[in-house]
Amino acid sequence: MKPGDDQTELPIGTFIILRDLIRDRIGVSFDDDKRDLLAVKLADRLRTLSLTSFLDYYYLLKYGPGSEQEWPLLTNALSVQETYFWREYEQVRALIDVLVPQHVAAKRGPVRVWSAACATGEEPLSIAIALNEAGWFDRADVEVWASDISPSALEKAQRGVYRERSFRALPRDLREKYFTPADGGQRVAPELHARVKFVSANLLDPTSTVTLATAPFIFCRNVFIYFSGATVTRVVQGFADRMPKPGYLFPGVSESLLRATTAFQLEEIGKAFVYVKR
Repeated sequence: MKPGDDQTELPIGTFIILRDLIRDRIGVSFDDDKRDLLAVKLADRLRTLSLTSFLDYYYLLKYGPGSEQEWPLLTNALSVQETYFWREYEQVRALIDVLVPQHVAAKRGPVRVWSAACATGEEPLSIAIALNEAGWFDRADVEVWASDISPSALEKAQRGVYRERSFRALPRDLREKYFTPADGGQRVAPELHARVKFVSANLLDPTSTVTLATAPFIFCRNVFIYFSGATVTRVVQGFADRMPKPGYLFPGVSESLLRATTAFQLEEIGKAFVYVKR
C-alpha cells in the first residue's frame, strides 16, 4: 500500500492468515464479516512502515525482522480502551461488601485482586477506591494488580490522568476526594495510585500470568467479547488451573462463560452474578 492511499483492500486469503496470526498471538478475533474493519485498523501501520500490501505485513509479523518491535504497536492499534470509573459497580460492591469480609474472616491470606485487561486503569482504580472507602487497606493485607497487553494503555494508566469522559459514573464526592486538576484532565491521588501495581501481561501467554492468576479475585470484564470461543475457553481454563478455592471470576455483565468452562459455577452474590470456583 502506497503512502497516501485511501483505498485499502484486504484479500480474503491474506485476511484469513492475518486474522489467525493475530488471534493466536494476542487473542483478538475478527469474524469473516469484519474483514473491512481489520483492514482499516491495519492501514496506518502499513503506511507507517511503507509496506505495499497486507501480505507484506503478515510476513513482517510472522518472520521479521522487526516483528517483536511491531507486535506492541499492532496491539495498540487493535486495542479497545473504552472504559470509565464505577463501570458495572454492583460487581465491585459484591467484592467489597461480601467476598472480602468472608476472605478475611476465613484467614485465607492476602486479599489479592487482579484486574486483567485493565486498559487505561479506571477499573483497578475503582476497585482501589472502593477498598479504601471500606477501610480494607487499613484492616487487611490487600494487593491490587492490574495488567494489559497494550503498551499505550498501560502508559496512560501509569500516568494516572483522566479526561472528563472517564468520570461519567463516578459519584462527585469520590471524584473530589481522589482527583485533582492536572494538565490534560484530572490526576488520581498519588497515595491511591500507588496501591495499584500495573504490569504488562498477555492473557494468552501463561508465563506472563502464572503469578497473577493465583489471585482469588479476578476481574476480566468486557474482554471476552473480542475473543473467539476457543480462546475464551483457553483463557478461562488458565484462570481455573491457578486460582485457589474458592476463587471468584468477574466477567462483563453481558459475557456468559457457561459454554466455555465447567470449572466455575455461576452464582448471585449481592446484586451481581459471579463465576465461582468451589
